[in-house]
Amino acid sequence: MLAHEAAHQLDLERVLLIPVGVAPHREIEPEPGADVRLEMVRIAAAEDELLEVSDIEVRSLEPSFTFRTLELLHDERPRDEITLLMGADVAASFGLWKRPERVLELATVGVAGRPGADFDEAEESLERLGAKGKFETIRMPGLGVSSTRIRRLVAAGRSIRYLVPEPVRTLIEGKGLYR
Repeated sequence: MLAHEAAHQLDLERVLLIPVGVAPHREIEPEPGADVRLEMVRIAAAEDELLEVSDIEVRSLEPSFTFRTLELLHDERPRDEITLLMGADVAASFGLWKRPERVLELATVGVAGRPGADFDEAEESLERLGAKGKFETIRMPGLGVSSTRIRRLVAAGRSIRYLVPEPVRTLIEGKGLYR
């Protein structure tokens, strides 16, 4: 949903989905592995012409830092203007990222509202880094769906139907992920 709202509101031609390779700051438990996460993203995006999937982070054995991913994308697609999409909750802690100033050199930031997230905190965090004019807000319908919630529901034996694309739900159930 974020991809479509961002594309509409920010006039984006395509949205590139990049599953994390090696998460540098936290472990995802239970962890299905980067290849399975990549497979889920590919399945979810398969029928959507707006979406494109990249394995740029999954290919690397190094921790996935956004600044480095953006550098690699810039090398691969030097003519593309990049907008990095994130939730307001993530943007509020943007100053704690590794090389946030480099991220802002390489991309505009699209900040999406999420339930419980404060746009003011996100805006303050970005402006402290000199990002004024380098970010835009994306108004999202309040659905409250997150990867954490999906994993918790599956672990509790509850349905995730309608919260993820049907082929992704089938893959999660078929592989017994997150149980």
